[in-house]
Amino acid sequence: MSASIVPMTSENAPIWAALCNALWPHNSEEEMLAAFANGEYDSEYLYALDGAYIAFVSLAVRNDYVEGKEGIKPVGYLEAIYVKPEYRRQGIAKALVTFAREWSLARGCSMLASDCELENKESRLFHNKVGFNEESINVHFKMTLGE
Repeated sequence: MSASIVPMTSENAPIWAALCNALWPHNSEEEMLAAFANGEYDSEYLYALDGAYIAFVSLAVRNDYVEGKEGIKPVGYLEAIYVKPEYRRQGIAKALVTFAREWSLARGCSMLASDCELENKESRLFHNKVGFNEESINVHFKMTLGE
């Protein structure tokens, strides 16, 4: 089997948008493509297996506050990772995290960080399994004003 990790382009963006929709059903493929066209996603990579795109990773460099950040160096951030269900538990997500680590190092980052929802036990287990350490658990609040 031949595997590769390739940057998202305008040609493969519709495949990326479909994978995003599988991860985030509340975001339509059209919304994701519009966001890409507006420059909101510039570090997206697809995982191809024998020519078929089956996974993606979304990366960013953050200079602002990130849990656990020390010093002034930027932080690589794993914004999202998704593997089609039928291809899970085959090392693909781990390969994407390794890619994210190398990508971050190449950009002078001091660490690779990520997050997930508290109730997403599968994601928390995955993060711990591939070498992330839990830094903190937060509860966010909001108060609507006006109207």
